[in-house]
Amino acid sequence: MATIANIAVALVALLHVYFLVLEMFLWEKPFGRRTFGLTPEFAAASKSLAANQGLYNGFLAAGLVWGLSLGAAGDAIKIFFLGFLVVAGVFGGLTVNRKIVLVQALPSGIALALVLLS
Repeated sequence: MATIANIAVALVALLHVYFLVLEMFLWEKPFGRRTFGLTPEFAAASKSLAANQGLYNGFLAAGLVWGLSLGAAGDAIKIFFLGFLVVAGVFGGLTVNRKIVLVQALPSGIALALVLLS
């Protein structure tokens, strides 16, 4: 069960590295604009906000990788960061777009449950 939990945590970390790339580097590019449904004008105006958001996603991914690197001793760290991701995903789903619950909160919640059960 611990192996399955760690795979789920690693997938959530990779997902947030992907978010970092989208928000920091692809925000104004056609793929980034299409992903988030942005106009070129809005993407240009919000670029620095998106980059900041991407950096936070990177820090969250780094926290999960840190927890994974410690093995079983890192479970508390994984729980800490996954808990943040669940809360952030629910908040984003309520305030920005419901899809955020499915893309961020759900995978993080599943990984969190697996860590707690392992």
